Amino acid sequence: MTARKERLDVAAGEDTSHILSGLTNQLPDRDPEETAEWVESLDSLIKEQGTERAQYIMRSLLQRAGAQSVGVPMVTTTDYVNTIPVDQEAEFPGNEEYERRYRAYMRWNAAVMVHRSQRPNIGVGGHISTYAGAATLYEVGFNHFFRGKDHAGGGDQVFFQGHASPGMYARAFMEGRLSEEDMDGFRQEKSKEGHALSSYPHPRLMPEFWEFPTVSMGIGPMNAIYQAQSNRYLHNRGLKDTSDQQVWAFLGDGEMDEPESRGLLQLAANENLDNLNFVINCNLQRLDGPVRGNGKIMQELEAFFRGAGWNVIKVVWGREWDDLLTKDQDGSLVKIMNETPDGDYQTYKAESGAFVREHFFGKTPETKELVSDLSDDQIWNLKRGGHDYRKVYAAYKAATEFKGKPTVILAKTVKGYGLGPHFEGRNATHQMKKLTMEDLKSFRDHLRIPITDEQLDENLYGAPYYHPGADAPEIKYMMERRAALGGSVPQRRSKHAEITLPEAKTYEVAKRGSGKQQAATTMAFVRLLKDLMRDKEFGKHIAPIIPDEARTFGMDAFFPTSKIYNPKGQNYLSVDRDLILAYKESPQGQLIHPGINEAGAVAAFTAAGTAYATHGVPLIPIYVFYSMFGFQRTGDAFWAAADQMTRGFIIGATAGRTTLTGEGLQHADGHSPLLASTNPAVVTYDPAYGYEMGHIVRDGLERMYGPESTDRNLMYYITVYNEPIVQPAEPEDLDIEGVIKGIYLAAPAKIDGPRTQILASGVSVPWALDAQRILAEDWGVSADVWSVTSWTELRRDGMAAEEEAFLNPGEQARVPFVTSQLAGATGPVVAVTDYMKAVPDQIRQFVPNEFASLGADGFGFSDTRAAARRFFKNDTHSVVVRALEMLARRGEVDAEAPAKAIEKYKLHNVNAGTTGNAGGES
Repeated sequence: MTARKERLDVAAGEDTSHILSGLTNQLPDRDPEETAEWVESLDSLIKEQGTERAQYIMRSLLQRAGAQSVGVPMVTTTDYVNTIPVDQEAEFPGNEEYERRYRAYMRWNAAVMVHRSQRPNIGVGGHISTYAGAATLYEVGFNHFFRGKDHAGGGDQVFFQGHASPGMYARAFMEGRLSEEDMDGFRQEKSKEGHALSSYPHPRLMPEFWEFPTVSMGIGPMNAIYQAQSNRYLHNRGLKDTSDQQVWAFLGDGEMDEPESRGLLQLAANENLDNLNFVINCNLQRLDGPVRGNGKIMQELEAFFRGAGWNVIKVVWGREWDDLLTKDQDGSLVKIMNETPDGDYQTYKAESGAFVREHFFGKTPETKELVSDLSDDQIWNLKRGGHDYRKVYAAYKAATEFKGKPTVILAKTVKGYGLGPHFEGRNATHQMKKLTMEDLKSFRDHLRIPITDEQLDENLYGAPYYHPGADAPEIKYMMERRAALGGSVPQRRSKHAEITLPEAKTYEVAKRGSGKQQAATTMAFVRLLKDLMRDKEFGKHIAPIIPDEARTFGMDAFFPTSKIYNPKGQNYLSVDRDLILAYKESPQGQLIHPGINEAGAVAAFTAAGTAYATHGVPLIPIYVFYSMFGFQRTGDAFWAAADQMTRGFIIGATAGRTTLTGEGLQHADGHSPLLASTNPAVVTYDPAYGYEMGHIVRDGLERMYGPESTDRNLMYYITVYNEPIVQPAEPEDLDIEGVIKGIYLAAPAKIDGPRTQILASGVSVPWALDAQRILAEDWGVSADVWSVTSWTELRRDGMAAEEEAFLNPGEQARVPFVTSQLAGATGPVVAVTDYMKAVPDQIRQFVPNEFASLGADGFGFSDTRAAARRFFKNDTHSVVVRALEMLARRGEVDAEAPAKAIEKYKLHNVNAGTTGNAGGES
């Protein structure tokens, strides 16, 4: 034991100086007696008039010191004690005994649910320890703060920590929302269909229960921040009164190491989002061990959030510590608290009261004397603040009443609290799914659950759930509290206010084309968006989101009319105020402008795209961005958006590997359609012309909000280009069904001759048309040109047809749409895009013709468009040569034709390329 004590004592003194505020240790004390008098005066002030008055005096002195140029460092880290002094704690209004009882029931049922899911032949996993340690944090909220959908103020939005989901199920069981059969369906969503619970908060899997997916670490914090912003956006634009709604985000201290968890804090501070509360469950542990074994994560987070402009409330110690801290006249106890690293705090909770007495309080004679009259059990029962509902209540009340800043509550807890020595504070506790019989009985005794040894001994994995009955006084109290707060939480409702979709005339601008002028598909889309926003009934529902590239995309025209959303308005003299397209900000602004911040833009997209459910007010987010920085950079956030059933349009601008010629490798998108195809909720299109886009957008709006739609929860990914072309007017006989489903005949062959089919999408359709002309003029080859608006949707349709045939043998198989469209289209197929060959290869198995893909595989680079396309061999002349090669093998053209064509068009010379044009920012 002596060696162990020495190790702990050394560890406690290692590298801990950074946790101290360092206000005085850099300066000499030239008159200690005078210093003591000042300190004594402050102590007297606190004793006679309380801490609130002392706070005012101290702040006044600091303000005066600054004005007199007296250097006082910013206090980013306070002592390792509770932020709210005892004399300022709000009185706890609840029935402590009732709340303690059913909190114990919930902790039992949550653990038993996960444990029962490990029964033989099931073993689906789960997490026991997170909720065990965080139960108080949640229950104080459920009993006194979280407003439901039926609350007069509209209800709160609560982002639950993903690994704590068993606790939410346990409460729903107590409330009668879930049955025992439902609880036994945990993580068995297909085998127990109808009585199944998803592993984590997954709205798509439980669409009437969960609202926000959070278990992909870091996405919950940033989505909560932008949810709070979205609430204010709705309010300031007059779409809904959200002034009485709070956003709560429950997070882990280990989760705060994710860049996304901390990277967007400035928005909340800059916009004074005092409707936002982070509650960080500081159990000091990651999934594998301590978060900061040699440091102090609570102190680190305090400094970080305070520096970011947040209001910080620490809940470190429970009420049992109050008397000890009052007796700590010389500050010895606080000094030890400050200097003890988290790794040691974790070890203390895995040991015993005697161990804590020796290794914590025993560090100085003064602190050892402080606990001399306490037994080892009393020392062991000195709780951490996150397990004390009075301390937590005071923190929550202070947070909801604080104005001008968002609040973070740092609550210290023990992971696996109450689960016994095999679980509490252990490094492996996150991965532990099962309880031994000894653990079960110990946990039952700790919680005082009225279940007998005989009931437990009957079946290790059949430990019963406990519910005292709906008439039990504590359950009546619990239900009364929820009724007073507006009903059960979490709860999702998808019913929303009616939305009038745009009339057909709104899409006329897309059908007209660009006349003699050239316009990129980006500009064609912007012109369509402008008319959609002008629609008197529909336009107010659009929420354009642009991350600091509006001018690149030609969207600066929206600045003076729609304005940029800023809750503080524009309190400066704009440098371009005299220009027609002046930069204008307004609290009523419609454009959401996150800055250079794709992660924030997707979070804003998610909040707006789920407003139909969260608030019952439909918003149509239209997020426009460099296509390269969408699914590649923020794909996980889009996956969470799909889980949350977000609806809206994702516009991948400056798309293609060779169109953004000067920007080089990291801006050259040759793969975003493939990445988008992995998300089942994303409908991907690569239109060539404005009129195609008009029909695609109309179809998207109909599917999201039209009366006949059956699958509404979709996001449309539309790639648009910055290469200007003459946009043709819509043909009178346009195959609209083909446009929507993914392929239509854009230009039939104009001559008779050996036949080939050219399939192209997006910016490559004009190349295909040029290839059609060259094949006819130079080689007498007849080519049909097909515009493929969606390779991905064609593949999905084909895969669905194959699945139907697989499961219905003997029945006539449905023909995939692409197969039926190309029926009778003879000759080899050349498929060309400005993406990787794998993009058109998605449909290869559904096309009976000989099939070849041309694309831009490999890294992009800076050069002219013509040179880049010649290098990748996906330009006009490459299409010609590839078609000739395939026809030559079939004996339909001269065998020498391909070689002659390569020589004629100098296919190996990048400087001989002619495909495309220069210019065109949008």
